[in-house]
Amino acid sequence: MEILSELGVFGLKALIIVISIVVVLIAFAFVIAKNKFKEDLEVKNINKKYKNLVEQLKEQILSKEDLKKAKKAAKKEKKKNKEDDHKISKKIFVLSFDGDIKASQVEHLRDEISAVLQIAQPERDEVVIKLESPGGMVHGYGLAAAQLLRIKQAKINLTVCVDKVAASGGYMMACTADKILSAPFAILGSIGVIAQVPNINRLLKKHDVDYQEMTAGEYKRTISLMGEITEKGRKKFIEDLEDTHELFKDFVVKYRPQLDINKIATGEHWFGLRALDLKLVDMISTSDDYILSQVGTAKVFSVSIPPKKKFQEKVSDALGKIVKEKFMEGIKENQIKSTIERF
Repeated sequence: MEILSELGVFGLKALIIVISIVVVLIAFAFVIAKNKFKEDLEVKNINKKYKNLVEQLKEQILSKEDLKKAKKAAKKEKKKNKEDDHKISKKIFVLSFDGDIKASQVEHLRDEISAVLQIAQPERDEVVIKLESPGGMVHGYGLAAAQLLRIKQAKINLTVCVDKVAASGGYMMACTADKILSAPFAILGSIGVIAQVPNINRLLKKHDVDYQEMTAGEYKRTISLMGEITEKGRKKFIEDLEDTHELFKDFVVKYRPQLDINKIATGEHWFGLRALDLKLVDMISTSDDYILSQVGTAKVFSVSIPPKKKFQEKVSDALGKIVKEKFMEGIKENQIKSTIERF
C-alpha cells in the first residue's frame, strides 16, 4: 500500500509537470498566432536622434562651465523649438531598400509605402528612399520600381539617395524619383540586360547520355542547361534580350526625359561625379547630408519593417524576457530586504 501511495504521488507530480509544460506551449502558440499577421513597423524620430547626439557630444567635450551655459541656452532653444514645431507642417519619411538579386526586400517596401501613403500629404510631404542595389531579376526590380511609382501617383515628392550603388535594376528604381542624389563615388547606370546559361549538352553526348526536351510551342524553350542549342533558339533568345533592353530604355526615358538614352544605355556604369555630367543624377550629396539639411525645416521620420524572426528565435526571445523579468524581480526583492535590515 505504501508503494502504491508513493507511485500515486509520483504520478500526480508528473501529471502536474506535463500539464504545466502543455500550458506554457499553448501560451507560446497563442502569442505567436496572435502576432502572425502583425507587422512590427518601426518609426524613429530623426530630429530627436540628431539632437541627442549633439547633447552627448557636448557633455563629452565641454567644460562644466561651458556645459552649464549650453544647457541654459538649450532650455531657451527648446521653448522656441516647441513654438516652431507647431509651425512646421512638412513631414519627411525615410525608407531604406538594400537590394539582392531577387529584390527580396520589396515585400517589406510595399508595406512601408502603404503605411506612409495613409499619412503623407500630397504636394507637401516627401519620401526619401536610401537605395542600395546592383540590380538583379527583371520582374523583381520591375515590381520594386512600380512600388516607388505609387508614391509619385499619390503626388508625394520622391527623392532617391544613392550612397554606394544603384545599377541596372537599382537604377530602374532610382529613375522614378523627382530627384536623384548620389555620393561622389557611388556607382550608377548599367542600363543593359544580361543572361548567362551554362550548357552541358556536348558533355552528355560525349558520355553517351541521351537527353530530350518535350515542348509544345515553337519557342517554349529556346536555350536550356542540358538541351542542344540550335541557331534558331539562340536567335530567339537574343531577340528576347533586346526586347527587354528596349523596355528598360523606354522606362528610363519616360521618367528621365533629359537623358541622352543612346549614350547611356550601353550597359556601362559611372561614378557619381561622371553620372552628374550625364544627367543620370541631379545632385552630388550623401543621404546623411541631405537628411540633416532637412531637419530644421521638416519633421523627419525613418520607417522600416524589421525582418521576421523564426519560430525558434521568437520562443528564445520570449524565454529570455521571462528570465530577465524574474531576475529583475529577484534583485528588487534583495534590495528591499537589505533596506529593511539597515533600518
